[in-house]
Amino acid sequence: MKKITIIIPLIALLLTGCFTTKSTPKRPSTSSNSSTPSMRFRYGVVDDAEKFLGSPYLYAGRDPKTGFDCSGFTSYVLGRNNVKVSPASAAQSKEGKAIDLDKVLPGDLVFFSQDGSKVSHVALVVSRGKDGIVCIHSTTSRGVIMENVSTSSYWKTKILFARDVIGPTR
Repeated sequence: MKKITIIIPLIALLLTGCFTTKSTPKRPSTSSNSSTPSMRFRYGVVDDAEKFLGSPYLYAGRDPKTGFDCSGFTSYVLGRNNVKVSPASAAQSKEGKAIDLDKVLPGDLVFFSQDGSKVSHVALVVSRGKDGIVCIHSTTSRGVIMENVSTSSYWKTKILFARDVIGPTR
């Protein structure tokens, strides 16, 4: 009986650990800046992108039914909001206007590199705050996720630059 009393709590502890999930960062509540038409539009793009959280990854994927790759995801979401960008991350990295990472806004694009120079990944900005830049993007290992790329041990060293493909007004 003693063995069962010890084993049951141990099994419960192990099972609880198996079902824990990494917390998803949340977008800060709407600020006074969101009252401008441009910021309302940008938050609308982010709201639309969040509908696809959990979609699977698919190389060259551009559709929620089958899956997305990173640039397929950003071009799909932006296209649904009448912002036309290329479906390729290298091309997206030349579209719009270059912006400083410390000035990114919701809906801007952040580009990453595996080798430090060539663009290999793109993500859509959800928010920027004192804790860093939260993005939504399609990853090969987890599909469409939201995470703070500034604090991610994987992504933070791969950040290259950002671009504004939406512009100041809509």
